[in-house]
Amino acid sequence: MIPKIILGRGTTRGLIHYLYGKGDANEHVDPHLVASWNGFAPDPGRSPHRDPREVEKQLAAQLDQPVRMLGDRAPETTFWHCPVRAAPEDPILTDAQWAEIARRILGAAGIAPDGDEEACRWVAVRHADDHIHIAATLVRQDGRRPQRDHDMRAVQKEARQIEIDYGLRRLKDGDGTAAKRPTSKEHFKAKRLGQDATAREVLRLRVRRAVAAAADEVEFFSLLEATGVDVRLKLAPSGDALGCNFALPGNVNEEGDPVWFAGSTLAPDLSLPKIRERLATTSPEPATIQPGNPWHQATAATARIPHHLTKGDEQTAQGQLVALGATLDLLPVMAPTAARAEVEQAAAAFERATRSRIAADLDSTRALRRSIQTIWRERPQDSDGTGLIMLLDAALTAVAVALHWHRTRQHAQQEAAAEQALLHLQTAYAQTAEPVLVGLASRAPGPQTKRRFAHHLQDVVPEHAERILNDPAWDALATVLAEAEAAGHNAATVLGQALHQRALDDARSPARALTWRVRRLGERHVPGPWAQAARAHSAMQRPSVPVHPAAAIARPPQGSPKRLR
Repeated sequence: MIPKIILGRGTTRGLIHYLYGKGDANEHVDPHLVASWNGFAPDPGRSPHRDPREVEKQLAAQLDQPVRMLGDRAPETTFWHCPVRAAPEDPILTDAQWAEIARRILGAAGIAPDGDEEACRWVAVRHADDHIHIAATLVRQDGRRPQRDHDMRAVQKEARQIEIDYGLRRLKDGDGTAAKRPTSKEHFKAKRLGQDATAREVLRLRVRRAVAAAADEVEFFSLLEATGVDVRLKLAPSGDALGCNFALPGNVNEEGDPVWFAGSTLAPDLSLPKIRERLATTSPEPATIQPGNPWHQATAATARIPHHLTKGDEQTAQGQLVALGATLDLLPVMAPTAARAEVEQAAAAFERATRSRIAADLDSTRALRRSIQTIWRERPQDSDGTGLIMLLDAALTAVAVALHWHRTRQHAQQEAAAEQALLHLQTAYAQTAEPVLVGLASRAPGPQTKRRFAHHLQDVVPEHAERILNDPAWDALATVLAEAEAAGHNAATVLGQALHQRALDDARSPARALTWRVRRLGERHVPGPWAQAARAHSAMQRPSVPVHPAAAIARPPQGSPKRLR
C-alpha cells in the first residue's frame, strides 16, 4: 500500500473538482465519499437531485472554513492531499475498509487523531477500485495547527501495518532512491490504448539502455533518436544543456501536446548530470587496450564483482552494482529469443538494486562497461552460445552476492529487487545453458581420461570432488577439460586456476560453474613450445627495461547507431 503526501495552497475547490471529475484520461469511475470528518459531509457523487458542481462548491467551502476563519493568520500551506494506493494484485477493498484505512492514515499523520472532535476537517474520495484520495485542511476546528511532525514517515509506517492487518502485498521500507511508479492515470491510459507498459516505463527502459550502450553524450542522444525517443533539452544562457526531458511520439495530453518526463522523474540516476557521470566512465584513457574476446573480458569483469562487494569500500561496491545493472540492461538485446523475456525481467527488477544512499564510485567499472559495449556494438562470434552463458553464470553469482550486500545494510527494497532478479536470471540461465551442457556431455572423453580428470579433482579440491563427480554436469566439465588439453593447456593447471577464481561453497552446481570457467580459460591463447623457449631465453639474456604505454587506440568511426530493441 502506497501513500503519497502532497501539500497545497489556497482553497480545496480545485482538488475537489479534480477528484469528482472524469480525470485527465477519463479514468475516474463512480467518484464518491467513503468517509469524512463528521460522517455526513455533502457528497457530489451521491446527490442525484442537485447540480454536482454546486455540491463540490459546498463541500470545498465546508473543508476550508477553519482556514478562512483565521484570515491573514492562516498558514501558507493550507491543505494536505494523500492518495493511498493498493497493489495491483491486492483484493478489491470495500468502501468501509477504505474508510477505516483513511482514518488510520489521518491518525498516524496527526491530522485527525482518533477521538479528537476538534481535529482538521477531511474527506476520503474513491473513484477507482485500487485507491482513495484523502483531502484535509491544515487548520484544526479549534483554530490550532495540527501536530504532524514527520508525517511522511509515520504514514509509511502505518501503511506497513495496514498491509499486515488486511493481508495485502507487503512493501519494503525504502530509502528515497526508488524510481517513481506509474500513476493510475498512466496505467489507465496504457490499458485503454492496448499497451502492456506505460509511457513512463517504456522511456525508463530505453533511456537506461541508451546510457548503458553509449560511449559519449553525442551517441547517447543518437541512440535515443534511433529508438524513437523525443528529447527536449533545458539550456543555460550559454547554450550548455542543463537537463533533458523525454517523450514518446504519439503520447500526448488532451491538448495534443507531448507528455514530457524529466529524466529525474523516470529514475533518480537518469537526470542529465547523473547520465554524464556514467558516460565519463567509458571515455578513452591513455592506456594500451588489450585485445581479446569481449565475452571473456565481460565475464572476467563480472566475476570480479563479488570481490569488490565483499572486500572493497562501499562506494566502489555501489559503483559495481551500477555497472552490473548496465550489463543486465544490454543483455536482452543479445539473448536468444527463448530467454529474452526472463533476462528483460531480471534487468527491470535489478534496476532498483543499483541505487542506494551510498554514492557510487564508477572508476573501477570501466572494464565491464567497455567490454559489454563492445559485445553490443560488434556482436562477436558466439555460435554455440557459451559466451552469453558464461556471462550469465558470472552475473548469477554477482547478483546473489549483491542480494547479501544489500541485506547486511538493511536495504530492504534493494534486497527484494536483487532476489527477484536472481529468480529470473536462474530461469534464463537454465533455458540457455541446458542445451549447451547436453551438447558438451555428448562429446565427453573416454573413461580413462575421465578417471585422470577425477584424480586431478581429488588432488586440487578434495572437499568438493564427490559433489562434482556426482553432478549431472560432470561429463560437460570433462569435455571442456579435454578441449583445454587439446589446445595445449595443462588440465590440472587450468582446473586449479578455475577453482582459484571463486570458492564453490555457494555454487548450486559446482560442475556447471567449473565448466564455464574452464571453457573461458581453455580458450585463452597458449604459446607454442618454440615461443615459450624463445621467451625464456630472451628473459635470461636481456636486462629488464621499462615499458612505455602505447598511445590510446582511437575508437573506429561509428555508423548509424544500432537500434536498442
